[in-house]
Amino acid sequence: MIGSRARQGRLALLCYETSPVPNRPTIFALSSGRLPAAIAVVRVSGPRAADALTALGGKLPEPRRASLRRLRNPGTQAALDEALVLWFPGPNTETAEDMAELHLHGGRAVVAAVLEALGKLAGFRPAEAGEFTRRAFENGRLDLTAVEGLADLVFAETEAQRAQAMRQFSGALGGRAEAWRQKLIGALALVEARIDFSDEADVPEDLISPALHAARELLEEIEKTLRDEHRGERLREGLVVAIAGPPNAGKSSLLNRLARREAAIVSPYAGTTRDVIEVHLDLGGYPVTLLDTAGVRESDDPVEQEGVRRARARAEGADLVLWVVDATQVGGPIRNEQKNEWIVHNKADLLDSATKQPTESERAFEISALTGAGVGRLVDAVGQFAADSLSGGEPALVTRQRHRDALRQCADALGRAVAAQQEELVAEELRLAARALGRLTGRVDVEDILDVIFRDFCIGK
Repeated sequence: MIGSRARQGRLALLCYETSPVPNRPTIFALSSGRLPAAIAVVRVSGPRAADALTALGGKLPEPRRASLRRLRNPGTQAALDEALVLWFPGPNTETAEDMAELHLHGGRAVVAAVLEALGKLAGFRPAEAGEFTRRAFENGRLDLTAVEGLADLVFAETEAQRAQAMRQFSGALGGRAEAWRQKLIGALALVEARIDFSDEADVPEDLISPALHAARELLEEIEKTLRDEHRGERLREGLVVAIAGPPNAGKSSLLNRLARREAAIVSPYAGTTRDVIEVHLDLGGYPVTLLDTAGVRESDDPVEQEGVRRARARAEGADLVLWVVDATQVGGPIRNEQKNEWIVHNKADLLDSATKQPTESERAFEISALTGAGVGRLVDAVGQFAADSLSGGEPALVTRQRHRDALRQCADALGRAVAAQQEELVAEELRLAARALGRLTGRVDVEDILDVIFRDFCIGK
């Protein structure tokens, strides 16, 4: 009784319902890969999706069963293709709308003719980038964290990124955030009941204590979630490893050896590398971005000075620095080891037996970028460093800065609620905390970020 009364008031602002919009245009797009291909899949979604099948293929097939149809241009009745067609009546579809698929032969002319025919049907238009997924979000099939997980799944390059994206798409953060939000709404209902119905006999005197107890538990859980060393964001972006050191030490040769291609220009002349060169690698399932930086030295050349400045800046921001030195230069520039910085003695193939060998350790390596000697041990060490840095006891829930900002706002509001002395202030802070969680999943106040999220999606997704 108490909860239902309170929800009739201010709590109604925290709830929402979604349903497909009946009069919106029906959209279509090629959803499969680059043409030509063996098969090309054209997807259709919207209130007139069934018309696409009947106009081009005649009879509407049974739901969710592939049927062979000869597709014809509705205007000229010219044959377009023989294709498999599928019919998915809503709302139990990806977008929660009626959907159809045309599985065509994957020639460019075939696909172009079918898309042109669809475009001439009344109420149809080509889909924009990410519009199928956006409709799934707007119709309540996906929350915003699942949408972001789907985007990450499409762009995942390594096994670790795929696994993390799949967890988000499956509701790892969204489900947890919704559970937190429901608990917050329950706590807020208690406070609202105390404020609004304090003069009624059936309302207990002490409703604030259990509400604040719930707020403290939530605060502790959210703070624990935020203490993850940003592992989720770092895994999405990849570990950054900067190859730095003096000129002519073999930095570009090492980059090429690790990349297994000629990614950087190798020259005996100092100052060849002016800008930072990036190479993306998959080391044991973890994403690693290698940076080849300009040789660090004093120079009068303003362009080289800018390259050195950029090299220093990127090395400072890297997760790991491989400081490469010439092993043949006795007494050459050796950097003091700081944070995650390893010394790589390159050109070991030029050392003779009479030359003193550099000492190897967990943070010092002797290699030859020319012959590949010792590079395997270095790669294994970098791969282990990536695994140690990006993995943990539990998979990270927070994978984007947007998630972190929303959870921080929620935690701050919970902290203020716990510290508040007046019931009205407690209610207001709990409401702000619930709204922050609503923004996380896309329930409230997200119109300003939707275009940013969906603009990176493919057309047809």
